[in-house]
Order: sequence, then structure tokens, then C-alpha cells
Amino acid sequence: MEPKIGIYPGTFDPITLGHLDIIRRGAKLVDRLIVGVTTNPSKDPMFTPEERMVMVEREMADQGIDNVEVVGFNALLMKFAEAQGASVIVRGLRAVADFEYEYQMAGMNQQLNDQIETVFLMADVSLQPIASKLVKEIALFGGDISHFVTPTVRDEVVARVAHLGRRGDY
Repeated sequence: MEPKIGIYPGTFDPITLGHLDIIRRGAKLVDRLIVGVTTNPSKDPMFTPEERMVMVEREMADQGIDNVEVVGFNALLMKFAEAQGASVIVRGLRAVADFEYEYQMAGMNQQLNDQIETVFLMADVSLQPIASKLVKEIALFGGDISHFVTPTVRDEVVARVAHLGRRGDY
């Protein structure tokens, strides 16, 4: 029997505790979970794709999740999933707004390949408000992001903000 392969795609800029929750839970549903680190032209990344991949790989190792592989991609998700031999796409949901967008994406993806299922995982209630975009915004204005990311990621984000010389004033 072939192993069940899942894809969890995202920009992970930076990876948050919410992402880690979905990865941990998604990894239980498949034999191998590929965390696909991608670019998104509509987002303004703080970290390069390579930096994000290293960040995600390190966090997976620190969490002890061993059936996860991190792969970068810059292609249509379904083409990437097909190339990886995936039968499942894992998506995390935080709120109704996420559902509306993800529902539409799942429908489009089904039109492209109806052999690959999309599985939605609800974020842990305590992690639902966390979004990478908001984590970056809080950090850029000098706020404490330690409740949203691991200590190592926090240090990387704070260092990047300092490097950028962008810290908001009151």
C-alpha cells in the first residue's frame, strides 16, 4: 500500500504557533506531511523563501515531528501536490472569513484534480486569532509577539525588525 502523502502549503512568514498546531495535527492524518513553503505575490514577506524553509525545518525538529518534510515551491498548488504524489491538502481555519476563502479554493482545486482531497482543520481555540501578518505588524510596532511564536522565531523576527530599522513610535 502506498503511503498517504499530505501537503500543508503556506508562506509561513513567520511560522506561528497556529501553523505548528495544524502541522502537528495534520501529520497524524497522513504517513508523510509535506510543508510547502511558497511565495505569495500579494503578501509582503519579511523573510526570504530560503529563510522561511530553514525556520520551518528547525521548528519541526524542535517539535519532534518526524514525518514532516519541508519543500519550497513556486507553482500552482495542485501541480505541486501532483508532483509530490499527494492525495490530501491540509488547510487550517481560524474564522468564518478563512472558511469562505478556503471553500472557494477547495472547489477550484477539485476542478483541477478531483483525486486530491482538501481537509480543513480548525485551529485550536487559543490560537485562532494568530496570523503571520498580525505578528509582523505587532513586531514592527515594538509589541511583544512571544504569545504567538516560539522563542527562536520571536528572536528572528525581532532581529529582522531591528535590521530593517522599522520600529513604530507611539
